Amino acid sequence: MTRRLAQVAKKVGVSEATVSRVLNGKPGVSEATRQSVLTALDVLGYERPTQLRGERARLVGLVLPELQNPIFPAFAEVIGGALAQQGLTPVLCTQTKGGVAEADYVDLLLQQQVSGVVFAGGLFAQADAPHEHYHLLAERKVPVVLVNASIEGLDFPCVACDDAVAVEQAWRHLASLGHERIGLVVGPADHVPSRRKLDAARVAAKTMGTELPDEFVQRSIFSLEGGQAATARLLEQGVTGIVCGSDPLALGAIRAARRRGLSVPADVSVVGFDDSAFMTCTEPPLSTVRQPIEAMGRAAVDLLCAQIQGTHPHPGELLFEPELVVRGSTAPPPVR
Repeated sequence: MTRRLAQVAKKVGVSEATVSRVLNGKPGVSEATRQSVLTALDVLGYERPTQLRGERARLVGLVLPELQNPIFPAFAEVIGGALAQQGLTPVLCTQTKGGVAEADYVDLLLQQQVSGVVFAGGLFAQADAPHEHYHLLAERKVPVVLVNASIEGLDFPCVACDDAVAVEQAWRHLASLGHERIGLVVGPADHVPSRRKLDAARVAAKTMGTELPDEFVQRSIFSLEGGQAATARLLEQGVTGIVCGSDPLALGAIRAARRRGLSVPADVSVVGFDDSAFMTCTEPPLSTVRQPIEAMGRAAVDLLCAQIQGTHPHPGELLFEPELVVRGSTAPPPVR
């Protein structure tokens, strides 16, 4: 017990006597200090005293689907910083292949009695994935915010980039350069943002007086290798412009073109999505559609805090406007 008091006191920067008063429910401690002591208990892995277990910790789960795509660490940085400004401590939960599953992370977070959970991408965007753990969070009345488009039936606040506008911007850009054979590389068929991008691409093609043939649409896992394989199939169809559902997919598209002896952008133009870190450092620098991650991340935390404080969050989905960033991977198509 003495060791625990010392560790918590050191973590918070208060005396052991202050920690003892908090743990025993005695007066004479400010609310801010009391919350800091309770958060320190949670972070250090100590159980709260029985009389305090009914209170939720000042911890917030931040669940990410991966860290290989630079957009997710960027979201984590923004959301984590915004949570800290609200006196909340993020608990980073990252999924890896063969590692802890999303549902297992939810169980762990519930055991820690977190104040809420932010999912920055995840199974909620996949129609065919298991969703029982989301329903469990709803039953427990744990505040939740989703970042990215969600399947129907999950009644959580959501912030997302407008996929339709993103594809329209990319499509119009390629069309304005003179491209007529434009292909699309997106994620799996049950992935909601990919569905939205495909629907928008069909509308954009029709608006420009053409149709989007099925063979000009390729689905892939979200990785550089997946983008490379999907683009190889598109190049066999003779496309000259490619719109991709993520920056790693776009980098895979550039690699596929080079493997066929083609030049980007002289022979093939490529547009990514996200404008994640280092896209200015690729060769050529990647033209892409930028997600406003700063605004989206802060909005997600605002929505979460509104739920924690008991006020009603904005209903439904908040859509954020993307921005086309033109760099060196797009140019007029080659003259045939």
